[in-house]
Parts: sequence; C-alpha cells; structure tokens
Amino acid sequence: MLLLAAVACLLLLGVCAATLPDDSSRRLPFFIGERLSYEVRLASGNQIGQSTMSVEGPTDVRGTSTYVLRFDSRVRLALFTGESKSESWFDPVRKSSLRYFKHERSILSHDDVSVDMYPDQKRWQATDGTTGISPSDSSLDELSFIFFLRTLPLTPGTSYRFDKHFDTTRNPVLIRVVRREVTATPLGELHTVLVEMRVRDPKHYDGEGVIRFNFTDDDCRLPARIESMMPVVGKAIMSLKAENAPASCAKR
Repeated sequence: MLLLAAVACLLLLGVCAATLPDDSSRRLPFFIGERLSYEVRLASGNQIGQSTMSVEGPTDVRGTSTYVLRFDSRVRLALFTGESKSESWFDPVRKSSLRYFKHERSILSHDDVSVDMYPDQKRWQATDGTTGISPSDSSLDELSFIFFLRTLPLTPGTSYRFDKHFDTTRNPVLIRVVRREVTATPLGELHTVLVEMRVRDPKHYDGEGVIRFNFTDDDCRLPARIESMMPVVGKAIMSLKAENAPASCAKR
C-alpha cells in the first residue's frame, strides 16, 4: 500500500491499473507478534461481536519459514450466532500462501476448508481430496489477501486486477484505491486510505462481494475499518479498538 502512479488502462477492467514496483527488499508492514483487536457493529451502530487479527511464527512448512496469519471472529444477534476462524501460512519472501485453514459455524451453515498450496507446481490440494490448478506461483487465500493488500502502493485513483486466489473460480480479484479520508474508530480519528475489493465468492455473496477497507495512511497500513456483508445480519463493520504497531507509525 504505498506510492506508484497508475500507468496503463486495461480494457478488460475499463479502469487504469498500476504496475507493481520491485519491492523485494522493502520491509513488510506487518510483523511476527502483531495483534489487532476489533469491535463488530451493524450499520445501525449496534455492537454484535468482536474479532482479532494476528501474526505468529515463524513456522516451517515443507522447508519454508512462514508467518502464521490468524483471524478469529464471534458475532451474536438475537438467536443468530456465528464464529469464524482462519489461519494462513504465509511465505514473507514470496508473498504467497503455502497452507490455509478456515472454520466457520452458524445456526444456518458450517464450512471447513483445509488446503495446501504448492506455488512451484501451481496447484493446490484440500484434505477432502479436492485438487486444482492455481493461476499463479504466488497464490493467496482470503486471509493472506488482506495482508498482501497492505504491501501495495495505495495511491488514490489506482486500480489493480489480480488472478492470485489459489482457486481459479474466485478470480479475478479487483482492487480500487478510492481516496484518503479520516476514519472514526474506538482509538480515535485515524488518517486512512479507502480501498474497495471486489471478490467472487458464491458461498457468501450473490456472485460478487464488495469489501471496503480503511488502511492507516502510514507505513504500517493497519486495517482500521473493514466493511462487508454477513448472512442474516447484513452489513457489518469491524473497527480497530486495540493494536501494538510500532511507535513510528503516525496513527493519528
């Protein structure tokens, strides 16, 4: 999320898309030990739950040292309860996932996913025996995609198209950097960059879903606010209430 101008107009997207810089030597904006806590509210303002995102590790996966990205969320609204747990084993050098696990439960449905990705072979295999071909040698899953966004140049007016989800049916992922704005959070008003992400997810959305992120406008690119749709409850908003980012980040 940092600083490049838009360059070419992709006819397929109908918008200008930016090229990515050679950032192989740039420090990642997140670190082992990072922990972010959120309150979850409806658009009406009613609080319905809480969630956390964290980075642990390092953990070895098939000879590669990885960061373990975690997301945990619990919500409750009247008789509706839901929980979601995700883990992604992320190669910080290649910026790709090697393994992904997701567990979701609610009174309406349940979903368990456990997948190993093999970037060099451009393939993936789930524990239930399902296999597939990946379009990229640096594939991502739902969780690692959020962390990947934090590494991009986030210049307002820039758009990206990525065919990086390990499951080809979930591509393309379209990213639009909308604008800079001040975002209210439990931590106070934060200077952020609004980013819109369009994803294909038939399980959770009617064909295509839109997720909006407000990343802090600093070197840490903390997800200060995340807005998305949830089954039954509708629009849900995660707002950052606690973090342990380095003091060098200008979070105000």
